[in-house]
Amino acid sequence: MATQFAGKRWRLFTLAFVTGLYTVLTLGLYRFWQKTRLRRWYWSAIRPGGQPLEYVGDPFEKLLGFLIAVVILAFYIGVVNLLLMFASFSLFHGNFAAYLLSFVGVVPVWFYARYRARRYVLARTRWLGLRFGLAPGAWGYAFRALLYWVLTLLTLGLLWPLMTFRLEKYRTDRTFYGDIRMQQEGRWTMLLGALKWIGWSLVVGLVTLGFALNGLVPLVVLGCVVGPVMFLYGLAYYRVETLKRLTAHKRAGPLRLTLEARPWRVLWITGSGYLFAGLASAVPSLVLLGLFLHLQSLGEQVTVGHVTEALAQADRWLVVALSVMTYFGIFLVWTATTHVLVTMPLWRHYATGLTVYGTEHLPQIRQRPRDEHTEAEGFAEALDVGASL
Repeated sequence: MATQFAGKRWRLFTLAFVTGLYTVLTLGLYRFWQKTRLRRWYWSAIRPGGQPLEYVGDPFEKLLGFLIAVVILAFYIGVVNLLLMFASFSLFHGNFAAYLLSFVGVVPVWFYARYRARRYVLARTRWLGLRFGLAPGAWGYAFRALLYWVLTLLTLGLLWPLMTFRLEKYRTDRTFYGDIRMQQEGRWTMLLGALKWIGWSLVVGLVTLGFALNGLVPLVVLGCVVGPVMFLYGLAYYRVETLKRLTAHKRAGPLRLTLEARPWRVLWITGSGYLFAGLASAVPSLVLLGLFLHLQSLGEQVTVGHVTEALAQADRWLVVALSVMTYFGIFLVWTATTHVLVTMPLWRHYATGLTVYGTEHLPQIRQRPRDEHTEAEGFAEALDVGASL
């Protein structure tokens, strides 16, 4: 069963821009409704076998969960930081140790929040009327993620595939579709090959260093260009290749998956999309600057000196108002264009490459109970991590 993607760029741009404008006008309160509406659009655009996914999340759940999480985190961070600051001044006569330990203490909460956000999103996602779900296990995931990150850093990235596989297996083995549990099969060593381009980029870096020590300037310049490009491609290749291999070894009862995706395509969409989004975001600044100069110069010829003088002599509140308008104009255009030029093309690329096998057994799958998940993805919202689409 192949997957189609039915979304249109202009409809998405309008939705992202208008909901972003409402978010600005409500001082951020509308963002819970914005995220809900955007998710419903993306989910409905992905159609395995022609049947769209459904997102049934409630913005009031998100708002309430956010408020609960803020209260808990404020108490946790406040009490912990107070104790750490007291210990730091008592034992080390300074606050550096307190700040360091405070950061380390928040890292497990960061991973915890990511898992909780994933659990909420899956619990509010349906296909063919059947709910997805994720079993509890956020603290287990947080401590495993912390452990594997330490191992990865200590081995200079050599155990990155081990971390990728083990964390994905932890999440997948606790994921449900209806009443069937998913399983992540395979071994972590099957991901080692995905590191090859990153490895080659490091080799190029070492060779370039050798050229520099021998004074071979042209080859050093060439290596400084080839190495970073190869490294960026290596990151995209690792992401795409591990995703493909892990997907091919997932099983949900009789259902199996395969994914076709191209690293160069992903890298091109990401790089060109953010570049054009950045250029588009400059439009509000240019428009408002032109309006400002028109108001100040009254049609006279404008030079750099005129601009500087006009800014110096302008009314302070006019400058503040135009600065605020420019900032939010950039924010709105950037948000809408990145959805259209980056997020949507990436989703479409991955979605159209996804194939589901064993769908003839779908009638045998039964509904699972609804997961209330009272605090929704509030912790991820409060920490601003893992709560995106």
